Amino acid sequence: MMDQNLYNLYNLEAVRFHPFFHGVESDTALSLLSMCEVRHYKKNDMILKKNTPRDGLLLLLEGLSEVVVKNDHSGREEVLEVIQTGELIGFSSLSDFLGVSKQPPAELVEVKASSEVQAMFIPFEVVRKRWGDPAVHDYLLAQVAVRLKDVYTSLAEQIKLATDYGENDALMIRVQDVMSSEAAAVSPAAAIQEAAQLMLKRKISSVLVTEKDSLKGIITERDIVEWAAAEGADMTAPACTIMTANPITVSRSAYYYDALSLILLKGIKHLPVMEDSKVAGIVTLSDLLRKKNENVIKTVQKIEKADRDSLPQIKTGIYEIMDSLLRDRVPILKALDIITKLYDRLAGRIIALSISELKEKGLQQPCEYAFYHMGSSGRGEQFMLTDQDHFLVYENHSKEAGEFFEELGKRITSNMESAGYARCKGLMMCSEKKWRGALSVWEERLRTWMLQSTNDNLLSAQNFFSYRLISGSEELHAKFEARILEQMKKSRIFLYRLAQLEREQPIPALGQPLRSLFKLQRKSMDMKKEVLFPYHHSLQILSLTHGKLSGTPLEKIDFLKDRQVFSKEFTHDLIESVSTILTLYVNRRWQQEKNGAVLSSVVSLLRLSTREKKELILSLKTLKELQSHALARFTV
Repeated sequence: MMDQNLYNLYNLEAVRFHPFFHGVESDTALSLLSMCEVRHYKKNDMILKKNTPRDGLLLLLEGLSEVVVKNDHSGREEVLEVIQTGELIGFSSLSDFLGVSKQPPAELVEVKASSEVQAMFIPFEVVRKRWGDPAVHDYLLAQVAVRLKDVYTSLAEQIKLATDYGENDALMIRVQDVMSSEAAAVSPAAAIQEAAQLMLKRKISSVLVTEKDSLKGIITERDIVEWAAAEGADMTAPACTIMTANPITVSRSAYYYDALSLILLKGIKHLPVMEDSKVAGIVTLSDLLRKKNENVIKTVQKIEKADRDSLPQIKTGIYEIMDSLLRDRVPILKALDIITKLYDRLAGRIIALSISELKEKGLQQPCEYAFYHMGSSGRGEQFMLTDQDHFLVYENHSKEAGEFFEELGKRITSNMESAGYARCKGLMMCSEKKWRGALSVWEERLRTWMLQSTNDNLLSAQNFFSYRLISGSEELHAKFEARILEQMKKSRIFLYRLAQLEREQPIPALGQPLRSLFKLQRKSMDMKKEVLFPYHHSLQILSLTHGKLSGTPLEKIDFLKDRQVFSKEFTHDLIESVSTILTLYVNRRWQQEKNGAVLSSVVSLLRLSTREKKELILSLKTLKELQSHALARFTV
């Protein structure tokens, strides 16, 4: 008797009109369906394992899955293909079914559920019974052709990326090119003191613990210091006492950026290098970042010594560092954090230089001030020097203070322009009266924005609430935020109006089949206007609702997690989604800048690799969930 689930599924168009069952008598279709089986998989479940015989196809009824290949040495998974609802899994086994393989090849790939999945298993017996129908032939041929095209596109994309990142002949630097082949090592039974002496003699900060070329563990300088500081520490104790067993390793043939990602993401500084299960050497963070560290140090030195004439040179140094970070695929949030710190130093130097210039003219600072960045810099996402977005708050509402800070605002804006920041077309700069003022002036300005919520005022408020303190008095900053909170309490309807404005900009929903979405209907997407702005505004509304006024998006996400507005799981998914979107956005914009092309945030969906499509569709789903969460309490 047929499974009730299968019978119910047959009444769905997805199954009844599928080429395997469409066009045959109802009884025949139900008979074929009775030979099939409904299978359920949880997220990250392995649907098909490698080196396992395949005895049929799987029709995806609900959810997403991905075809992956795993590096046995590094453990890294590479997504080769994304399978959407309505598509088949298991095409590689058709050659066996058709009898064209001289011998069954080893299955090197696996299929993993990337969400909750419901699939219908179609055994080859059913395929055999329907093989004589031309519609089935045409369907399978079309599916295989599309899959083959996707795989070639993905391979071509990888070669293009390698070339774009400056690698000759599309070859990446390998770990073996930067590692130290003579890794210092001691046996597990050797005394801790022996390990310490070896570090001192070789002037290194770690030793491996090995036994017959087999890696047992690693001891770092910090391990020895902590052991020596412990009460009753015995330096003659065996090395295995303090070693980190089964350390994270990398293959000798792994790419440079694989090692860099492991070190950055796992928070380690020493990475043993393996070859055929034996120790081949060691690579450290210093090995990987030595050149970049030199660039960073030189750039910081230039910033600290910059004057009006040398300000334009800073941009080149920061751009070189950004290019290096992107070329080596440092995680985008880490890269932006590094660049943000450099830009913050630059802004701080510009302010100090501007105040110094006023002093030379005999003008003395009359009271405390606080200088803030807004826009991409305020969000910690500025990787290129775009236009200026900043404002100035000062303590006293006096004529003297007004005149000094008016002049200071003009100096700051002028010096920033010299450094490479374009003047803001919307005039959102502290050289403008609307974007500077004493505490009392800002209090009235905010009250006006909140009570007279015109579109212009709401747009000003949206930009304002991306602010971040860059320089000045922390005490004044605290007073300023206290005044803002008071205004927020008196103007509850303000958040409602922000939410209504945001409701008009829904993040795109990518619920349609991948092929129709990316290849037929929507051809492009403006990542800035359609995705990043709605994401930032949604996070802004949630943060303001719970009392968080300023800071970067990541700081706001952490705040909302601590307040239990976000679960740990959603926080993780959200950060991953933001990282995916920013990686796509930043890399495209950076290549435009390097190629001298017109800067645009529009991404052609047809040019995305299979992996990028999969990551984009899942990321947008998470960001849309954030937007729904932010707007939920403001429904009419």
